[in-house]
Amino acid sequence: QVQLVESGGGLVQAGGSLSVSCAASGRTSSSVAMGWFRQPPGKDREFVAAISWSRGDTYYADSLKGRFTISRDNAKNTVSLLMNNLKPGDTAVYYCAAVRTSNPYYTGKSAAAYDYWGQGTQVTVSS
Repeated sequence: QVQLVESGGGLVQAGGSLSVSCAASGRTSSSVAMGWFRQPPGKDREFVAAISWSRGDTYYADSLKGRFTISRDNAKNTVSLLMNNLKPGDTAVYYCAAVRTSNPYYTGKSAAAYDYWGQGTQVTVSS
């Protein structure tokens, strides 16, 4: 089992920046790929970004490239998401997810592929 706890959400004005983090505990290892998803109010959960456990390969939702940056610290078992130039449309509950995989370069965007999820952290962007 892997436990994930997000932190860092909050209220920010449009154009501002915010970083959310996820701490992993339990049976963590170097073979765990990590991802961020979000669920806007009244909408389905959607993919944001993913990072592999080996070289740190990253993959982003097309609409978020250039504004969001995912990173990880394997020594601390944490993954972070830096969000710049935030827009009201970025308002959502942000979820951290993890999947154990033998593929060191895995950066999946399907929520169904992830086995472990955090409880989510609210990010609200005011106009």
